[in-house]
Amino acid sequence: MDLELLGKISLYAMGIVLAASMIEAVVLHFKQKGTDKPFDWHETWLSLVDLVGHKLLSLIPFTLATPVLNFAWEHRIHTVTTSTALTVFLLFIGQEFCYYWYHRFSHTIRFFWANHAVHHSPNQLTLSSAYRLGWFTKFMGSSVFFTPLVWFGVKPEVVLAVVSINLLYQFWLHATWIPKLGWLEYVLNTPSAHRVHHASNATYLDANFGGVLIVFDRLFGTYVEERADEPCVYGLTTPVTSHNPLVVEFQHWVSLAKDMFNAKSVSDALGFLLRPPGWLPNGEGQTTEELQKRASSAIEQQPAHAGH
Repeated sequence: MDLELLGKISLYAMGIVLAASMIEAVVLHFKQKGTDKPFDWHETWLSLVDLVGHKLLSLIPFTLATPVLNFAWEHRIHTVTTSTALTVFLLFIGQEFCYYWYHRFSHTIRFFWANHAVHHSPNQLTLSSAYRLGWFTKFMGSSVFFTPLVWFGVKPEVVLAVVSINLLYQFWLHATWIPKLGWLEYVLNTPSAHRVHHASNATYLDANFGGVLIVFDRLFGTYVEERADEPCVYGLTTPVTSHNPLVVEFQHWVSLAKDMFNAKSVSDALGFLLRPPGWLPNGEGQTTEELQKRASSAIEQQPAHAGH
């Protein structure tokens, strides 16, 4: 695998990504002008600021995952070369499997969610949402989820390059104007599946974690189909209303720090850090499970319509 070539492709791809997202923004601006939901340019600017900060911070030569990946490489059980189609395919599948769990834990462990929530903060889903990833992605140690691939014998830089290709694929998924894609919905992560992932409706929470593929979601029971009778409401369950990029980037970290500092015990502090976002020691929090139970209970308590 030619890493230098991949680097050049990545650079050109970033230019295409920025151009495409700006073209979409202009088209949507005129298309939604005068409607009850005009295009919100603030969301686009926040994504651009996030991208700039993300790129600048990536220049800092530090990440929690690097020592772990290096240790795994030094103690690898084999050395894998990506010179054949079979090894490339197996690397792709292995990376997808690891990505699925990385992404799922980013939603179910508050430490990881504090950064990943930035990606879910746009109340308007557009192509520019794809590159709002949070300033601290590099320092979170998220790459540790791909350690098994390195331990099996794939060079860390190759693994991370494949992950970058995965993320690049996901750019087009952040479109609201692309319809369902027929039988591809059973195999690939599509815009329809990813719209569900970005929705804050209780029914849609914590679903569709795949990168390129949707098969692991179907296998592990986290796939939810987009429904015409329940339009996606984008953003967080508590919507971000600030246009200040510092608020968008830091609010979940500040909230986490406050909860841990005010915790009544060490176990509660660790619970705030490692349990799902919304967790409270008294069991009356706002976790996905609790929100879905309340939504289900509310539906059951609704009176039946006459004649039904």
